[in-house]
Amino acid sequence: MGLRLLACLFHLPTAVIYGSLSLFVSILHNVFLLYYVDTFVSVYKIDKLSFWIGETVFLIWNSLNDPLFGWLSDRVFLSTQQPGAEISSPEVVLKRLRALSHNGPLFAISFLAFWVVWAHPGLQFLLCLCMYDSFLTMVDLNHNALLADLAVSAKDRTSLNFYCSLFSAIGSLSVFMSYAVWNKENFFSFRVFCVVLALCSIVGFTLSTQLLRQRFEADGKAKWDQESTLKELYIEKLSVPQEKRITLAEYLQQLSRHRNFLWFVCMNLVQVFHCHFNSNFFPLFLEHLLSDQISVSTGSFLLGVSYIAPHLNNLYFLSLCRRCGVYAVVRGLFFLKLALSIVMLLAGPDQVYLLCIFIASNRVFTEGTCKLLNLVVTDLVDEDLVLNRRKQAASALLFGMVALVTKPGQTFAPLIGTWLLCAYTGYDIFQRNPLSNVVSAQPKLESAAALEPTLRQGCFYLLVFVPITCALLQLLSWSQFSLHGKRLQMVKAQRQSLTQGRAPEVKTI
Repeated sequence: MGLRLLACLFHLPTAVIYGSLSLFVSILHNVFLLYYVDTFVSVYKIDKLSFWIGETVFLIWNSLNDPLFGWLSDRVFLSTQQPGAEISSPEVVLKRLRALSHNGPLFAISFLAFWVVWAHPGLQFLLCLCMYDSFLTMVDLNHNALLADLAVSAKDRTSLNFYCSLFSAIGSLSVFMSYAVWNKENFFSFRVFCVVLALCSIVGFTLSTQLLRQRFEADGKAKWDQESTLKELYIEKLSVPQEKRITLAEYLQQLSRHRNFLWFVCMNLVQVFHCHFNSNFFPLFLEHLLSDQISVSTGSFLLGVSYIAPHLNNLYFLSLCRRCGVYAVVRGLFFLKLALSIVMLLAGPDQVYLLCIFIASNRVFTEGTCKLLNLVVTDLVDEDLVLNRRKQAASALLFGMVALVTKPGQTFAPLIGTWLLCAYTGYDIFQRNPLSNVVSAQPKLESAAALEPTLRQGCFYLLVFVPITCALLQLLSWSQFSLHGKRLQMVKAQRQSLTQGRAPEVKTI
């Protein structure tokens, strides 16, 4: 039985195994996003100053570690002529897989550090965030880079992304299960649940990366045998001029001339901001806009659906991408976000069912757009390779440079959201904790009751005006992005020709 199971695993398609890596990230990361703030604010009682210091340091580190790790990973790929032997595609993929096999289990261990008190709350908050984000960055960079390294055609990349979305949807079930064990008064059950999730993630990373490494080690061995045969037959490649490696300053100068990259990161900065704004304020919107109209079970259902539906919805979006192209689908989602927000603004906050649909769909479509943008980054990797005539696509480095510009949106989302809410209503998240219960059935104090109408109105305005503003800014940036249609086809054709041109010259024997 065990041998049969191993045989089935060994014969799984590469796309399925690649997509399964998303499962082992999402089962942990969704729980982290939902509970880490509530844990430190409500359970560990972190003070306001320590919280803001931790978020500020995290903002800086979160932005810098992506390009730093990307540069350390891909700097050898930047020169147009590499000294010595060429780096083959199997060798690049194996390099990514080795990084995943090491950093995946460490990412799971860093996840566990949040749920046990082992230092002063302020210090633990800072160290946990930075350590967790470091390993998450290494996993994300190498996993996303594989999307560009494993396939060139839009069809193949869409297939890889399809399985990522499917397994991410399965991983989001951890949100439903976590709701059953979450109890701020008795943390033991939740801690055991987190340990089980982390063990599943460690085993999954180890098994998946090992399966993929076995496949590509066979490809790499075949290439090595081919090169050995060439040497035995005294067939040598024409000598090529050796160029020095490109420095970081020269690479940044190349990126500054990459017009589509600049427009994309402008659009994606707004998208990252909006995604995390929805995640941070989703419980607050449920409590103050719908707590009197819906039951606790309905609130928890909306919360769980908002984490699973984006991945399932993305499966449909990917089928649209095959027919219409990623550019057209993303542009359509921006128009849809704008239209829904305007309709909700005109309807007002008293339309309960429409408000439920809008709160859930706003998060679903926004998260769905985020998951499509990795396909756009892989196209930018192709264009970067063609424009700068690189020996090998520096995919992890380009993903890191995108994150350098866009990840500050993660920290700006709670900062700007809480500032706007406080400026308009006088509401301070550290004085009252709206996250303690997603839907509260307890009677309100007189002071809270007096604040509630203004707070409800402020939450509604935040809910509708933030997506309207984001959609307008994104449509403006996206209209300037030209890597689609004929230009995209030309870039992909040139990359494939460059890849084929570097194939071993066996046919000339």
